[in-house]
Amino acid sequence: MPLSVQKRREKQKAELRSELLDAAHKLVKEEGYEGLTIRKLAKRVGYAPMSVYSYFADKQDILFALAEDAFETLARRIEEHPSDDPIEALRAVMTEYAAFGLGNPNEYRTVFMTEKTKLPEGRSYEDMEEANPAMKALISRVEACVAAGKLQGDPRALATMLWAVGHGTISLLITFPFYPFGDPQAFVTRMCDFTLATLSTQNVPPLTETPVDC
Repeated sequence: MPLSVQKRREKQKAELRSELLDAAHKLVKEEGYEGLTIRKLAKRVGYAPMSVYSYFADKQDILFALAEDAFETLARRIEEHPSDDPIEALRAVMTEYAAFGLGNPNEYRTVFMTEKTKLPEGRSYEDMEEANPAMKALISRVEACVAAGKLQGDPRALATMLWAVGHGTISLLITFPFYPFGDPQAFVTRMCDFTLATLSTQNVPPLTETPVDC
């Protein structure tokens, strides 16, 4: 096959995959993850359902692709908030994560609150984390805080704890909107302040180690 023909086919395949992902994003935004099906996705782009399987093995594969898109979007938003103060730079990660979740509740549920029953074929969790710019930004900013003496301990453990607190906060705000949290963004700010203040007094060990007082 001539190289020009091969490149054209690869470009067409990439364009259709992008079109399918765009349609998946819209379906999730409108109907949630439950509303996303291979049949509906194919109908959106005007292709037969079997054609979708040329690009995604199954619905879980689409879920991971949506997650990768979300992480890239989040990373771009984080980059818009540089700061010479490492704590403020880290706070920007947490507030942008919250803003993404509160502004896109159905996508947040899909990416962060849908069970992942398997990893994509041929990929490990380490591979996926390495390709996750949002997690890399979080760990990098935690490392800067540790280097500046603002936080103590293992950067990955600190980053994971911050992610866990952020996820718990956003999940509650999304799933229990009737609870009297007050203004959601103000509540997020208070949680950020509380969490960072608490962690600043701790020397956090790696996740694989058992804390001394346990």
